[in-house]
Amino acid sequence: MIRDARVPDVRAIYELLNKFSDKGQLLGRSLNSLYDNLRDFKVWEAPDGSGLLGAVAALHVCWGELAEIRSLAVAEAYQGQGLGRRLVQSCLSEVGILGIERVFALTYEPDFFIKMGFELIPRDELPHKVWSECLQCPKYPDCNETALIWRSDGKGQHS
Repeated sequence: MIRDARVPDVRAIYELLNKFSDKGQLLGRSLNSLYDNLRDFKVWEAPDGSGLLGAVAALHVCWGELAEIRSLAVAEAYQGQGLGRRLVQSCLSEVGILGIERVFALTYEPDFFIKMGFELIPRDELPHKVWSECLQCPKYPDCNETALIWRSDGKGQHS
């Protein structure tokens, strides 16, 4: 079940994101950052009633009509089941309500996002404000993430 994150989910989100952060696959988030941005997050809760969170993603509004898909992580036990795709689709379903025209992702898995309708773009096309969090990353300034963009006008989108 995909749903909006709630305060009791923060610890589980923190632990899941940090497992991938420890491997250098995404930017970790502090507990403070997770509480501050909790409304950005969607989670997938295991259907067995255990309350286990197996996947997470966030849609974060950055600037004007621009948002970012960030903190996309699927626990290894649940990978390959389409949960990442479903979470991204859930996030993108909110762009019209929020008045967002473009959504970007910075990723080490560009093929996943291309299949979701994102297009490759040069990183320098993103506003400078986007890079403020990069200063916290241990890979800065030698990051090799790929930048992609999704447009609400349907250009380049795939189902």
